[in-house]
Amino acid sequence: MYKLYSHNDLDGVGCGIIIKLALGEEGQVYYNSVGGLDYKVEKFFSEKDHKDTKLYITDLSINEDNTKRVDDFVNQGGHAQLIDHHKTALHFNEYEWATVTVQYDDGRQTCATSLLYEYFVEQKKLSPKRSIEQFIELVRQYDTWEWDENNNVKAKQLNDLFYMFSIEEFEEMILQRLKTADDFEFDELEAKLLSMEEAKIERYIKRKKRELIQASIDKHIVGVVHAESYHSELGNELGKEYPHLDYIAILNTGGRKVSFRTIHNHIDVSAVAGTYGGGGHAKASGCTMNEEAFRKFVVELFTEESLKIDAPKNKFNQKENSHGTIYEGRSGDIYRIYQKQEQWKIEKNHQENATVFKDFQSAVNAIKIADFAWLAKDDVYDNYMKKNK
Repeated sequence: MYKLYSHNDLDGVGCGIIIKLALGEEGQVYYNSVGGLDYKVEKFFSEKDHKDTKLYITDLSINEDNTKRVDDFVNQGGHAQLIDHHKTALHFNEYEWATVTVQYDDGRQTCATSLLYEYFVEQKKLSPKRSIEQFIELVRQYDTWEWDENNNVKAKQLNDLFYMFSIEEFEEMILQRLKTADDFEFDELEAKLLSMEEAKIERYIKRKKRELIQASIDKHIVGVVHAESYHSELGNELGKEYPHLDYIAILNTGGRKVSFRTIHNHIDVSAVAGTYGGGGHAKASGCTMNEEAFRKFVVELFTEESLKIDAPKNKFNQKENSHGTIYEGRSGDIYRIYQKQEQWKIEKNHQENATVFKDFQSAVNAIKIADFAWLAKDDVYDNYMKKNK
């Protein structure tokens, strides 16, 4: 008899699938939010038969009280195994019952599903199989966001599929496929569903772009948006659209959760989440919306205006225009960004600024940070350039 407590995202459910392939389905699997795990683990130790149950915890960390409970349980002859891949959990490696590995030797980031699979292969509870390893690699690339760097759309589609079904339906569907198939592929119906979902996501992101707020929070320039769905896709697209923002904070006030996403290598959003009692990866993390997070991201920003989007249909006022590109600022000022002797400069209201920039985007970032600027429409460009002659 075993009990697995895992995260309720794709990587966490991947662990549930792997343990059922390895140990059969006589055990019980519980999927939890970040904030719900400790209650469930504490409850496990209050059950009369827990001493005869093998305990597995994957893709999540436990608090100090539960850490002591697990340690005492193991010292008294019980079986427990915690497997995680978040660097905020590395301190568990001091316990013999825990394995936390953030990266493989070749530099690839790990995920909980891949680590649990390797654990059971080593324990000879599972034999290597191509379809299982293909599934795991999709989970790993999505969870670590390597899919975006590698343009592995199939990994993103797997996560899309995960959210189209209940966890139970998804789990059963994948289990049967991994048991019978030599290769992991989507069927024809799933391909059609994924195509429809992609269009839905695009519409959702387009709407949310108009709701983004820019704020300075704890020495970071942050994009803040309220959204209940598609957090990873939304965070990634907003990060690319507004590269001057250090990270994107996505608020689900109904669920009392905050997700953090960044596209930048110099920003670690797991540290940001840690400030509010959460954790995760360097580029994707989250936390429960505690009182401090609610105050900083909701209350203090409630009256802030949304960012204006860059003009989408210009013919003349294009980025990196040879005659200069015109931006409007919230202050009412007009900026022209232009190249001069291989350097980029900013002209404000027809007055040249002495500051130089290494590239066009650096100049854009500066005025977006300072004045919430946006790419002006063609008529503004035309009027400004006429006066500039």
